[in-house]
Amino acid sequence: MIKSMTGFGRCEVTEGSRKFTVEMKSVNHRYLDVNIKMPKKLNFFESAIRSELKNYMQRGKVDLYISYEDFSEASGCVKYNREIASEYLSYLRQMAEDFALEDDIRVSTLSRYPDVFTMEEQEEDTEELWRELKGALKQAAEAFVQTRTSEGENLKADLIDKLDVMLSHVAFITERSPKIIADYKQKLYEKVKDLLQDAQVDESRLLMEVTIFADKVCVDEELVRLKSHIEATKKALEEGGGIGRKLDFIAQEMNREANTILSKTTDMEISDRAIELKTEIEKVREQIQNIE
Repeated sequence: MIKSMTGFGRCEVTEGSRKFTVEMKSVNHRYLDVNIKMPKKLNFFESAIRSELKNYMQRGKVDLYISYEDFSEASGCVKYNREIASEYLSYLRQMAEDFALEDDIRVSTLSRYPDVFTMEEQEEDTEELWRELKGALKQAAEAFVQTRTSEGENLKADLIDKLDVMLSHVAFITERSPKIIADYKQKLYEKVKDLLQDAQVDESRLLMEVTIFADKVCVDEELVRLKSHIEATKKALEEGGGIGRKLDFIAQEMNREANTILSKTTDMEISDRAIELKTEIEKVREQIQNIE
């Protein structure tokens, strides 16, 4: 199956006192570009998160949002900084002595000074935290892949329809091309005959002119290559996988062949079909930009 590079996935997981919410969305990009926004507390897992995401995507500009809430009452603890309190007390007593002040220092007063008491978060079990985060990440990624796959199937159907239209144009040009040479030969013969009137027409000379013309307008090789490229694109779509870059290259080659056909032809009907062909190729190229 093929995947679109446009996708969205979301998951909300609550285990015990922890709650994780993971959202991801993506748009087209030549390579895999992941932008992660999450609490600083989870920065330790950034490398693991990026590694995990590579199991679900190959290309695209992906925005990942992670929120984390901890409802446990024991998420933090108060720490008494004895050394800092001792230093404050020493200076206060020194001030009382220097300025002959009453030493009225109380515990309640000293405790209000900065950093005497601090709140510290308790260390968490990183393995447990990662297990829960990974679970939420996996569920969001699976939903994300599902939307990409669904959109990819729609892209596949649309591309195959466009490729079939291109094949019909190629078939028309293939059938029409020999008739151009026959018509040219007939017109040239009648024109030479009118000019020479009763004189005999030099068949060998006439054949040479027709051969030169045929060589100039012959597009057989271009048609064979173009048909081959179309069939290769259809085959790749059926096989699936990460084929976006490959199809983009093939589309460039198809456009090159169509340009050559258009530049060689002198027939209005073939010109019209070649222009239609280029239009369809451009539509295909635009759609291919959405494939992973």
